[in-house]
This record gives sequence, structure tokens and C-alpha cells, in this order.
Amino acid sequence: METQGRRIAAAAILSILVWGCAKNESNPDSNSLKQSITGSSANLSKAMEAIAASPAYTILTVNDGSFKNSGSVADSAYRDYISLAKIKGVYEYKYSVKPGKWGIPLISFFNRTADDDKMIVRLPLVKVQNPRLLRHFSPVDTALTNNFAIAVSDYHNNYNNYHDFDYALASEISVDNAVAGTLNINSLIGPQKGIHYMAQYAFSGSYTAKYMYDSGDTSVSSFTISDNNAVLYQEKLMTIRNDTARFGREFQYWLTIGNVQIVKRSGTVKPEIYLNDVLQPNATVKIIDHAADPEASVCRKRDIQITFEDGTTTTVSALIGSSVANIKTLFESLHQVYFAAYIVDWMAYDIYYNRN
Repeated sequence: METQGRRIAAAAILSILVWGCAKNESNPDSNSLKQSITGSSANLSKAMEAIAASPAYTILTVNDGSFKNSGSVADSAYRDYISLAKIKGVYEYKYSVKPGKWGIPLISFFNRTADDDKMIVRLPLVKVQNPRLLRHFSPVDTALTNNFAIAVSDYHNNYNNYHDFDYALASEISVDNAVAGTLNINSLIGPQKGIHYMAQYAFSGSYTAKYMYDSGDTSVSSFTISDNNAVLYQEKLMTIRNDTARFGREFQYWLTIGNVQIVKRSGTVKPEIYLNDVLQPNATVKIIDHAADPEASVCRKRDIQITFEDGTTTTVSALIGSSVANIKTLFESLHQVYFAAYIVDWMAYDIYYNRN
């Protein structure tokens, strides 16, 4: 009987231990939260270091709004539909000793060298990284090679005016004959259709950056950095029209770093923090807005303070560290994608209108 009693007691203790472990797994403690967000932030920083060191990053983040189009695209009389079929072919950059002028069509600096089902544009990488140099010749240019290429496999630009157009671009980017990634853009703006915009760059490795915006009674914007479809970083803002809500709209904000998610809903007393979709009630979150930010984004002027159950405190900017600057640059670049307009769009206008 004594032996049987010991066996029953041991089984009971084992059951308690198993139940306790299961309980801990379903409701992770704050130490797990701290370890998870620290590890996820480290993965994000590693990804941003790889992205920033890639050839594609310096191309995607080109930002020189002073480089003007040779065509008058903003002209209120401009109406047209430019498709890939009208601009396809292979175009090679050529060197000209003639002084460059802003009024000279960009196509004047290229030769059409072959037919193709795509629009393929080849030119020196340095010209892409410094758009001001595209129309200007320097004696050192003779030593340059056309080591950059953008191959456009889908394209249309249906332009009626600044508030009514439909645009699509699908392309592959190469540097030194090696694929550096793919760029996809879709933009639709109309009086009845609202605004729908998506820009995505898939780098040659496993990382992808994507920005989306959809307007309407429910407006949603999001910026995501992922690794093989696993989210490393995402900010998402949703606003819902509601006449009874303050300012006529309700909002929800999500920040995801790996398996940790911070959620702020209008009308709630405080933001919430989740680990693997499980609420962490003993951790507190404070959102710090340094200035007015229409998109309420860490990518611009927001920071978030987290206090763990053990009383220690950190911020999202401290967790991410120096990668914050690169994330912001990538975020802003996907809003505009300047280099696509420099190369593809302006050449498309010149080819379509036969500006030689």
C-alpha cells in the first residue's frame, strides 16, 4: 500500500508540473516577451544591414526630385494611355559629347538596339545613382559600361490628370549581369475609385519590402519588411468612418516585430502588447508622438516605450538601433520610387511621343 501511495503522489506531482508547463506555454511571461522582442529586433537589424549593403538599396533609395521630366506631364491637356506594347525593345545608353540640357529628351542618350517583348533599358549604374548625370557628358564616361539594367515585363500608364490615372509596372533589376531584385508598382487614383497604391521590392536574397495604401470609408496603410513571407517588421494603420466617434473616425494601429505585436485602438485606455497572439497584461506600453504624423508611424516621428513586468524599460528605437534610419529611408522610397520614374516613365513618354 505504501508503494502504491508513493506512485499516486508522484503521478499527482507530475500532473501538476505538466499542467504548469502547459499554462506557461499558453500564457508566456514577461521574460519571454523581453527575450522575444529583443531577438526579433536583432533579426530585423540583421535584415536591414543586408538590405542596406545590397546593390538594389542605393538604387531604390535614389531621391532627387529636382530632376525634371523632358515632357510636360503635369500639363492639364495631357491625356493618353501608354502600354508596354508601345515602348518595348532594348535601349542602350550611349555617350554624347554634346552639352546636356534639361530640355533634351532622355531618349536622345539611348540607342534602340533590338526588338524584345519587354522594355529593357541598360545604362551605367552611376547614372542611375546620380540622375543629374544622365543628361551630362564627362570624359570619364568613356570608361563606364552599361552595368545596370531594368527589364520591364508589364507596364501601362493611363493618365487623364493628376487625380485620375491608372499605373502599373513590373520589372526585374540587374547589376553587373546579376539579378538584384524585382520591383512592382500598382497605382490607381480616381474621383469615384479613391486611392489604391502598392509598391513592393523583392531583394535578390529572401527579403522583401512592401508599402500599401487603400482609401475609402475604411482606409488602410501598411509597411512591411519580411523574410520568406515571415514578417520581421510591420506598421499598419486602419481608420474607419464612424459619425459617432471622435473626429468622425475610429482608428486601429498595429506594430509587429517578429512574434510581438503592439496594438492601439481609439477609445481604449492604453495600448496592448501581445506575444504569439497572447495578451501580456503585466507589460505596459506608452506611445510617444514627437510631432504630428498623419500616418502615425515609427518610420517618421513616433516611438514606443515598453515597460516589462520586471520593471525594466526600453523603446522601439533603442531595440532597433541604427537600423531605424534605413527603415525610414526604405519606407519613404516605397512611397515614391523615384528611380522608376527617372528611367522607365520618362523614357516611355519620349518613346511614345517620338522625341529623338
